[in-house]
Amino acid sequence: MTGNDKKVMIIGGGLAGVEAAYQLSKRGINVELYEMRPVKTTDVHSSSFLGEMVCSNSLGATQLSTGAGLLKEELKMLDSFFLRIAEANRVPAGSSFSVDRLHLAENITEEIEKLPNVRVIREEITDIPTVDYPVIIATGPLTSGRFAENLSILTLRKHLFFYDATSPIINAESIDYEKIFRASRYDKGEADFINIPMSEEQYNEFVQDLLNSEKVELHEADKDVFFDACLPIEEIARRGEMSLAFGPLKPVGLVDPGTGKMPFAVVQLRQDDLKKNFFQMVGFQTRLKWGEQKRIFRKLPGLENAEFERFGRIHRNTYINAPLILNKFYQCKLNENIYFAGQICGVEGYVESVCSGLIAGIFTALRILGEPSYNLPENTACGSLVNYICQADWKDFRPTKFTFGLLPESNEPKSKRIKKKLKKEHKAGIALESLEKWIKKINI
Repeated sequence: MTGNDKKVMIIGGGLAGVEAAYQLSKRGINVELYEMRPVKTTDVHSSSFLGEMVCSNSLGATQLSTGAGLLKEELKMLDSFFLRIAEANRVPAGSSFSVDRLHLAENITEEIEKLPNVRVIREEITDIPTVDYPVIIATGPLTSGRFAENLSILTLRKHLFFYDATSPIINAESIDYEKIFRASRYDKGEADFINIPMSEEQYNEFVQDLLNSEKVELHEADKDVFFDACLPIEEIARRGEMSLAFGPLKPVGLVDPGTGKMPFAVVQLRQDDLKKNFFQMVGFQTRLKWGEQKRIFRKLPGLENAEFERFGRIHRNTYINAPLILNKFYQCKLNENIYFAGQICGVEGYVESVCSGLIAGIFTALRILGEPSYNLPENTACGSLVNYICQADWKDFRPTKFTFGLLPESNEPKSKRIKKKLKKEHKAGIALESLEKWIKKINI
């Protein structure tokens, strides 16, 4: 590499893009970070801040026996910029890690703009750059149409997609607190959630309302293209009359102090901002028309006069067929100057997007600095995730979150007596040890 051997272009200022920018910057590499907002907006962003989380405000569980917990612990070891800022913007959410989304995005923007060797450029990129230095494509699931069309030429086939949805956010002052109770499941946390108890009759009426509701229409060819981990609530209802009661409305671990019993079903509201002005409906991703959301959700106890700060909405997520395109460094097989990061490369979830941006940034830096690139250990969360998206069946490739199922089997004695949690904790221990050795090996 010559001339621009210490320069990288990053396209997209989402979670992956800002993480990659930080990882490169801290290693003395100049970064041009392109973000199209506010020049061109999207259907779901509400600000022009970098790193805005547009769906849920949750980063998942924190326990090492969970996929989200292990992945976050590995990212902390790797000095994740995003997680450091997120920690300062946490809101109460029991045993999970939730944040004030917009305040976090504002802080991220301020910190990125302070970095001396990062230049933020508010401009839409529509063509694949032909430059002699590395480019990290982190345009995210909301990639603009023109760029996506040109991207399909590079990827040798049309880009893929699935539908995702956001949950409604309710103004706290409009909630009737006499009809709800505060608690966290199994008393974990400081009664961090607002819980709306439902009787069997109320639950059945709610399910029927969802089934008979008016929804935003999709193209006939696009029907049923949803990501299983983020299904619209009405789609879950369609899969069985008790599917919601065993899913996002499950009452397990909650007792209504008014009755002293576990309700038939429970709707949970999670704090969405540091000042407690807004609450998000947990697990209520939806493609209901806005009028239907107001009509149906206002039937829930305590929400009769709910004012919606944001209605849920459906949006299309673009991603590439990673097994055909990427190697284990998040690098394009056909063009070594191009890297991918974020949900566009086939990972799903906030933390997974951060992970891909962080790792893509490190591998790009290693190449620029002339250091050897060692594969991430496959028994780590970060390594198993990139290993999966690079080696999955390309004929049926769908985005994935990190789960313990992606890790190879460990060599602990197999016994039915060993609880699943202990097995996961054992794998987590191995993962953290392996990652520590890898960090020392790359030595940057």
